[in-house]
Amino acid sequence: MKMDKVLGKLGIEKMNEGAATGVKWLKGMGEKIESVSPVDGKRIATVTSVDRRTYDTVIAQAQVAFLEWRTWPAPRRGEIVRQIGEALRKYKEPLGRLVSYEMGKSLQEGYGEVQEMIDICDLAVGMSRQLYGLTMHSERPKHRMYEQWHPLGVVGIISAFNFPVAVWSWNSMIALICGNTCVWKPSEKTPISAIACQNIVAEVFKANGVPEGVCGLVAGNRDCGEWMSNDNRIPLLSATGSTRMGKAVGTAVAARLGRSLLELGGNNAIIITEHADLNIALRAAIFGAVGTAGQRCTTTRRLIIHEQVFEAFKRKLVAAYKQLVIGDPLDEKSHVGPLIDQAAVTAYVSAIQEVKKAKGKQVVAGAVLTGKGYESGCYVHPCIYEVQNEWPIVQHETFAPILYIMKYSNLKDAIAMQNNVPQGLSSSIMTLNMREAEQYLAATGSDCGIANVNIGTSGAEIGGAFGGEKETGGGRESGSDSWKAYMRRQTNTINWSDQLPLAQGIKFSV
Repeated sequence: MKMDKVLGKLGIEKMNEGAATGVKWLKGMGEKIESVSPVDGKRIATVTSVDRRTYDTVIAQAQVAFLEWRTWPAPRRGEIVRQIGEALRKYKEPLGRLVSYEMGKSLQEGYGEVQEMIDICDLAVGMSRQLYGLTMHSERPKHRMYEQWHPLGVVGIISAFNFPVAVWSWNSMIALICGNTCVWKPSEKTPISAIACQNIVAEVFKANGVPEGVCGLVAGNRDCGEWMSNDNRIPLLSATGSTRMGKAVGTAVAARLGRSLLELGGNNAIIITEHADLNIALRAAIFGAVGTAGQRCTTTRRLIIHEQVFEAFKRKLVAAYKQLVIGDPLDEKSHVGPLIDQAAVTAYVSAIQEVKKAKGKQVVAGAVLTGKGYESGCYVHPCIYEVQNEWPIVQHETFAPILYIMKYSNLKDAIAMQNNVPQGLSSSIMTLNMREAEQYLAATGSDCGIANVNIGTSGAEIGGAFGGEKETGGGRESGSDSWKAYMRRQTNTINWSDQLPLAQGIKFSV
């Protein structure tokens, strides 16, 4: 399917407004944002970003919509989300293709991202009937205590370019079934995919009489993110991006005593023990390191390999890297697509220079690719360097396909190496030894929010809560009980006696 046809199916025009309150698009006065594909360097479409007046209109409409939306029974809200999932199934092919073209990930990953959206819709539908509270026994006779959960209000969502649509759905679908309204600021690097999603959701909302303002969009630059961070009308702001960005968002939101849900950087490691199945470890390491051209927050950036298998595994890595096909991500034969833009390429080159200055040993050379098929200037060769874990460049997350490898001699040291970075998102161990696996999963083991055994660091399922610790931000999205982040807890006590006994045995006579 040609891209013009894809854009037509998704309601994308050459010039698009970047603000919507739901079904309605608002004419803004902001600067023009051109979405340029890293695949071939061609312009996809142009978006008029929001100005402050238009932004305020979207937020105000979300506040008004909340007053009605929160009164809809949760299962009825879940039915709307179910229909959104069905609409995403209908548009999976064109939306997945657009995601791949605008962001640069492989076509299969583009389809997979839309499938994640469908899956989270299915999960949220079930959650809409399971927003459980607890009942507690009171110490006072003829009293009943329980807790219940209520929606917060307007939930702001700031998403990153690497998952231009999925992360929005993780937040919005759960926030919606909880009774909140949502306002989404997509990455300015991938706004067209967001506009396509807004068009898809609008179809469902229009057919069901959903209040205007339940799901809004504000496409804009950094200023728009700062408006959201400082906006008292947004009780919860979920932000995905760099640690630097997250610290700024967290500080601003905390200053107004709001809530933030932060999904930030990762510096993820796989420990490969002498008891590992090296073929499984190889597949996990390769996909983890080069999938999405190293631009996932869960990308494998470090391999901590036992000294007894280090050389053998290194040879397997080199052989596998020689087979990688780097090229157009819409071609299913390609394993590695482009980086998002020239700034990412510059960061890649700079990181390699830092590794070389630190005397890192080159295992597979990195390079910026030129020539036919690489005209956008965003294609690079995945590379591998043998390093020391404590080097500053290794401690830093570079959003590119750079893999660092290092040796260890005992598992306690390997776990300490894995944990000795500022980030704490995803982690894995490759071992067939049960004691090693359990040691890794114990409280003294991995300090990450995600800890896997015999699978890689990348590819989390939506059924589990997703997120990490330390500079990763501490937020949790998607499955498990993450719905609680989008609601407020209320404790209720009912006295059905004809007396007023006080707690803690206090006596008060009048």
